[in-house]
Amino acid sequence: MLTRGRRVVARAAVKLLKLVNARRARKAVPRGTRTIRILLLHAYGMGGTIRTVLNLAAYLARDHEVEIISLIRTAEEPFFDLPPGVPVRFLDDRTVPRGWFAEFLARRPSRLVPEEEKAYLSMSLLTDLRLVRFLRSLRGGVVIGTRPGFNLVMGLLAPPEVLTVGQEHVTLESHGPALQADIKRRYGKLDAFTTLTQADLKDYTKALKAQPPKRLLRIPNAIPKLAGEVSSLEEKVVVGIGRIVWAKGFDRLVNAWKTVAVAHPDWVLRIYGGGTPEREEKLQNRIDEAGLSDKVFLMGSTPEIGVELSKSSIYAVSSRYEGFGMTILEAMSKGVPVVSFNCPHGPKEIITDEHDGLLVRSKKAAALAAGICRLIEDEELRRRLGANALATSAQYEMDVIGAQWGALLADLEDRRELPDRSLGTPV
Repeated sequence: MLTRGRRVVARAAVKLLKLVNARRARKAVPRGTRTIRILLLHAYGMGGTIRTVLNLAAYLARDHEVEIISLIRTAEEPFFDLPPGVPVRFLDDRTVPRGWFAEFLARRPSRLVPEEEKAYLSMSLLTDLRLVRFLRSLRGGVVIGTRPGFNLVMGLLAPPEVLTVGQEHVTLESHGPALQADIKRRYGKLDAFTTLTQADLKDYTKALKAQPPKRLLRIPNAIPKLAGEVSSLEEKVVVGIGRIVWAKGFDRLVNAWKTVAVAHPDWVLRIYGGGTPEREEKLQNRIDEAGLSDKVFLMGSTPEIGVELSKSSIYAVSSRYEGFGMTILEAMSKGVPVVSFNCPHGPKEIITDEHDGLLVRSKKAAALAAGICRLIEDEELRRRLGANALATSAQYEMDVIGAQWGALLADLEDRRELPDRSLGTPV
């Protein structure tokens, strides 16, 4: 005999199965791009993906009906300003009470999303059910996924009349082997898939050679409009930006500052970004142990990063890898020259060495320190690189990148033949 818990899970599984199988009974309707829905994990959260998606939504809303679908909500208010006229719908609002059935499902792990998906722990059997219900409710239009978990489920379950566009905001190689295997099997069901860099496009072209989506292309992120003026490059401030995680390499930046602080004790380093309390404490301990407590400052997160960049003279990138390097462009848009490790994938596609920034080919902190010191000591070079950086950033303004999205959507609308999205092997 089934226990009550197992009966609840069984009921949820039956609901999922009915929603999945319902696709076979659906009649195709004309496809179009008038209505666009963008799937985000947490629209009220903070991070580069959220900021750039909100930016894109605002642009697309000029000519389309755009809605942001947030899988979860854990904050009362959004971290970033939401684009006017673009509604946000939450599939799992965790800021309000839920019934016992929803709470029970929320404590059960996701069955649709692979465990290697970085957002797996934010998902559950409840979000499975609500995500499937949302996808099965669509009647035409476009749905854009912003992470592998969404892209995989969209390709499997979106009705045939819905155009599916997947985005990658990190890199293929940053995903685990099991998730990469799912990507190779499933992404061919998408109508289009976009990467942020040419390097990642090359990797995906190779990986999806057997079953490619109908369109596979690179569309970089656009620079959001930031508050703050163009920097005067007179402040003795170097800035680092990013989540306090291993990939961002702030430990290496602190090590580099040991050298910078000796040569230029009147300059300071400000690191903007948040992390878990444990990671923040660990980084602060590294700063204290290096004797840099009055030279290196953890500033926390801010929605007005443009203002802080406008008060800096150099932007330092110590990352071990980057999916794109959005903050590089944000610094450039304020005329701030960038010193960056030449890490995979984004920096070398944005920065032209010695023209609008410096690429450090060594992975050693001493080499990063040397690049920073060079810009501190050579004001003429700093100003020349800053002026060229401002010109480079213009190539990534929203009107330029938005036109690429417009061309993609127009092309997809012209391809009105209905794809064969058979169920295949379960995700």
